[in-house]
Amino acid sequence: MSIIVNLDVMMARRKIGLMDLAEKINITPANLSILKNNKAKAIRFSTLEEICKALDCQPADILEYSKE
Repeated sequence: MSIIVNLDVMMARRKIGLMDLAEKINITPANLSILKNNKAKAIRFSTLEEICKALDCQPADILEYSKE
């Protein structure tokens, strides 16, 4: 079982780069990169909320559950 982060997909759909999104949601590009590359162990709800606001999407557009 695992949670897959599809942040890179949503960023591509919205045509926004890592640096621009990091600036919009007030997070370091390094931390956003960790999340984008599916390396994060956790995400704060406040960060998820800011990402959803910036990308105009729902949490389910970013997070996916997979039975592996």
